[in-house]
Parts: sequence; C-alpha cells; structure tokens
Amino acid sequence: MSDAPRIVIGLSAVIVAVTEDAPFVLVTREAAADVPGLPFGPFDPAGDRTLELSLRGWVQEQTGFDIGYVEQLYTFGDRGREAPLADIKGAGPDRVISISYLALTPSRAALDRVSARWRSWYDFFPWEDWREGRPALIDDVIAPKLRAWAQSAPDTSAQAQRRARAKLAFALEGAIWNEERALERYELLYEAGLAPEAARDSARFEGRPPLAISAAHGLGEPMQSDHRRILATAIGRLRAKIKYRPVVFELAPERFTLLHLQRVVEAIAGLELHKQNFRRLLDRTGLVEGTGAFDTSAGGRPAELFRARRETLRDRPVGGVHVPAPRGD
Repeated sequence: MSDAPRIVIGLSAVIVAVTEDAPFVLVTREAAADVPGLPFGPFDPAGDRTLELSLRGWVQEQTGFDIGYVEQLYTFGDRGREAPLADIKGAGPDRVISISYLALTPSRAALDRVSARWRSWYDFFPWEDWREGRPALIDDVIAPKLRAWAQSAPDTSAQAQRRARAKLAFALEGAIWNEERALERYELLYEAGLAPEAARDSARFEGRPPLAISAAHGLGEPMQSDHRRILATAIGRLRAKIKYRPVVFELAPERFTLLHLQRVVEAIAGLELHKQNFRRLLDRTGLVEGTGAFDTSAGGRPAELFRARRETLRDRPVGGVHVPAPRGD
C-alpha cells in the first residue's frame, strides 16, 4: 500500500451579478451545513474531460444555473483550510487543492434549486462597502480588536509590524483605503483569530472535533471551507479589473442609462464616484454610444439609453474607471 498522500482537486465558482444596490454572488447551502458556500465539487480525472466542464457540471447540479464565460481565479492549497471531503471515495484526502473560477453574468437568473441563493457579497464583507462613507464598524469593532491582537505579539518589533499591517489594510490612523486589498483584509482578520473560520480550521488541522461557526458582530457572515477567502480574492480581482478592462459591460444589460452604469461600478468598487468625472471618462474612452432611445420608467426627465461599443471592447486594455481613495480615520 502506498504511503503517498492522497490529493483531491476541488473546483469552486464565484458567480457574480451586479445591480445598482449591490454585487451578488451565487451561494449554496447544504442541508447538513449551517453556513453558505460557493458552488463546489471534486474533479474526477477518470470521468471528467476537462476542469472547466467538470466545474460547469457541478454548478448546474447544485444551482440549476448554466454559467457562460469563466476565467480561472486562483489555486488554493493551504493545509487545514480545505473543505472536508471525507465522503469522496471513502476516507478523507490528505490535502485538497482548490481551483477557483470567476464568472460574470448581467443579471441574477432565476434559480430552481432550493439550496441556491443570490447573496450580496457585503453580507460576508460588510467593511468593504464605503458607498455611504467609512463604515462605522471599522472603528467601533475591527480596529479595537486588531489593536489588541497587535499588543499581544511577543515583542515590540512584532507588535509594530502587526499595527502597520492593520493600518494599511483597514485605513487606520489616516492611511488611504485601497479597495483592492479585500483578500489582505480578510487574511489579517483570519490570522488574528477574528474570522469565525479560523477557530474551525484550527480544530480541523489539529484533529479535534469540528466546531460549529456563526457570524460574529461586525466581522461578516462566515462561509463553508475556504470559500470566504476565495470570494475575497474574486472581489479584489474584479475591483482591479474594472480599472483597466471594460468588464463592467459584462455585468450590465444590453442597454443602460449612464447613471445605472455608474451605480454598477460603485457597487463593485464599494465607493461613490463623481458623476461628471465618470461621464467624462466614458466620453474620452469611447466605450459607449447613445441608442436614441430613452428610459421613462423612473418618471421625471427621461434618461437616454446607451450601449457598449463592442468594436471598442475587443479584448484590449483601455483606460479604466477612476476610483477615489478615501482616507482613514
């Protein structure tokens, strides 16, 4: 019998749809689990022809949703943070390598699975939404806990390093908020033992009985396995991409008002944009064109409907959306 560790490849999908209110991610909730997770399943080397086809099959089976274009997001393999897959081929694997994908869809499709739901990603990362200003929970809840964690370091050098990391990640002490650092912020909370998943994973890693987890005040709703880490990676990736690629049009309807497009960008970035600057950017880059039709559904003065100029969007980098950088406390 071979003593080589058994490795399972898991596939997970971050499927994003955005409205003017929030960015939504498609999650599942198994009957036996108390927390939501991303669509996820193992790759069968013998039965699955490609990784992507296997992923599409798992997503369809678990959510009833057929995803369109997907791109590979990241590969995760940290021991102790993987999904418990003991039911796969008998005994649980020694290590799970999780390959994640990002998919964008212009609308929240109807779902025909009881276990599938669209959820705002700010339910899981409430500190990431700055559209109405700096979230109070950063200063009221997160900052004090991180300061206490920094103070608990074994020496002054380690304490200073922890304080510096917290300052940059959460825009403390006047530092500038960087909306792309979503993963860095979550990993900091995890390392500090503040993310509910940290205690659960510690028990799993040490072979102790698994712990039930629930949401902690101000620290977001936890997710199954390593899925909140994967979602944070997707948030940072998408926030970066809207600055240099016109991916926002993959999340917008075929025809849209400029205000709607701005609200979609704001929902993704978690920041409020200057209306005139946003419109000047669209004019300068030539990304949109008027259709000659108007939206009268909201009442008041009708707003012109625009569409993306597809010939301008053909897979080439363009000037992205300028996102302001708010300062910290």
